[in-house]
Formats: sequence, C-alpha cells, structure tokens
Amino acid sequence: MSLKSIDINCDCGESFGNWSLGADEALLPLITTANVACGFHGGDPLVMQRTVGIARDNGIAVGAHPGLRDLEGFGRRPMRITPDEAYAMVVYQTGALKAFVEAAGIALHHVKPHGALYSMLNVEEELAEAVARAIVDACPAPLLYWPAPFEKHALPRAAKAAGIKVAGEVYFDLLYGDDCSIVVERKKTEKKLSDVAERVRRFVRSGEVVSVSGKVIPIDAQSICIHGDGPNAVAVAETVISVLRDEGVAIEPVTVG
Repeated sequence: MSLKSIDINCDCGESFGNWSLGADEALLPLITTANVACGFHGGDPLVMQRTVGIARDNGIAVGAHPGLRDLEGFGRRPMRITPDEAYAMVVYQTGALKAFVEAAGIALHHVKPHGALYSMLNVEEELAEAVARAIVDACPAPLLYWPAPFEKHALPRAAKAAGIKVAGEVYFDLLYGDDCSIVVERKKTEKKLSDVAERVRRFVRSGEVVSVSGKVIPIDAQSICIHGDGPNAVAVAETVISVLRDEGVAIEPVTVG
C-alpha cells in the first residue's frame, strides 16, 4: 500500500445549553472534516452555529452527525423506529445543519450517523434504505462516512445502491475486534501515544490494523476518525498528524466524484 493522502474527521458540536463535551476549539484547527451534532443526541442551535463558524474559519469540511432523539442517553440507546421516522429524523437534522452551513457560506459535505442509530443501520435493511433516501434528498452531493470495512453493513450497501459515495473510516484511538468491529469504550480512557503512532504507521505502510487478539485486518479507508471527548484527544490528534507528515501523507478532506 502506498497511501498518498487521507482525511481526518472528528465528531463535534455535541455540547448543549450549559453542558459541555469535547475539546472542539482545540481539535477543529487540527482536522479536515467535522461531523457536527444536529440537536437530537447532542448540540443545540447556538452550538451548531458556533461549530460551523469555527469550521468555516479553519477551512474545514462540515458534515451532519444525526442521531436518535435521546439527549439523556447521548443517542446510545437503541429505539424502535419505523423507516418513515428514520427518513424524517435524518432529513430534519441534516436540513437544520445544512441551513447553518449555507448561512456560513459553505456547503454541506457529508452525513455520518451517530451512536445507536449507526448500530441499527448496520443491520436493519428497511431503515437503511430510508436513511439512504434521506441522504440523497438532503445532501447537495451525497456522501456517507462509515467505519471500514463496511461491505456487510446495511446502510453502506443501500447507499451505494442509491448512488451515494461511501468514505471508509479507520480508528486509532479505539481497538478492533476479530470481526473487524470497533470496540466501543463504556468510559473514555487516555490513549498511549506511542501505541497510537505505531497503529498509524502500520496502516500507512500496509493498510492494516491489528485486533485485540493479534489478528491482522486489512482496512480500505479514506478518513481517520478521532474522538474529541477522550481525556487526551488533542494529543492523539497531534500524534496522528505527526506520523502522517513523517510518512509523507497529505491530509485533506474526502472529495465526491
């Protein structure tokens, strides 16, 4: 593998009211793409507006990060919803962010589902088809971000069938299971930066990650996702960037087309 360029994205804008989450102001200048919460699992109108403004001022692409309507559970509790509800909630949230993005003089870049909604869209075919339609209807140039490898997952399949480009993500601040799934932390932990650097370097040179048991997993990814709510998230981002630069990899947003 000879990696020439890659995107760095981060979930952000997830504070609301007097409740603050993440290190957005420190992280946003370091990344190339922001996944902005749209008010259901996190975020509110003022946070959305402020986050989009910071992204614009730093030349960062902005995408919608829609989730289930569950502020108390941070969108991480599965809900029983119909395809019509799934379509409507994604159009609603994406449309709200799109209005802020366009008011800031930039264009909406992509959609990336959050939390339990993401997990549901891995397996529920009818919901996935509805959300794919929502992305087509709400995005000027439909683009979906999804953890790689994604060939077996419902939404990426539905997205490709609908003509939506899918950008694969790779993670260096979380571990992988043997089945290629991301090992989600119940409580955020500080990351050992030397381990992060080793993972980045291996991926750049070989296109691989290693699971918790040592299994080698090929990953075809166009974007690195960094979680902004970790205890040393900024240091993780700086480590990733440092290794990419050492390896001669350009850092730039994913393009549609």
